Amino acid sequence: MKGRRLVVVLAMIGVVMSQFGVIKALAVDPSAGCSGSTATNPMINTALGCVPVTVSGFMTWLLPFVFGIAGGISFLLMVYGFILMSTSGGDPKAVQGAQETVTSAITGLLVSIFAIFILRLITVNILHIPGIN
Repeated sequence: MKGRRLVVVLAMIGVVMSQFGVIKALAVDPSAGCSGSTATNPMINTALGCVPVTVSGFMTWLLPFVFGIAGGISFLLMVYGFILMSTSGGDPKAVQGAQETVTSAITGLLVSIFAIFILRLITVNILHIPGIN
């Protein structure tokens, strides 16, 4: 039952986000150029704003969004776990489930934080890929 609720909440978040994307897509003028576009860093105007075309520019643009979303989901799951814990009424199974939810959220947050460091270690320090800072 708990898994179904989570799927429903995530589906509702997806629907809301897609609606904002549609509204933003209608507001963007496709003929307008991107102000930050240069010869070395070309950009294209999309519904999400000016998106870099090169791989290094795109990764630099995308990674803050990905890790921000991961942090936001982790925060929401922690709040959900704390609410479950406070409304458990002393039921040991409910308290254990809430603790597992909070522990999983914290573990996911730590994994996403360490993923930044591992990505930087592999791409910059070991492989010396140019353009990724």
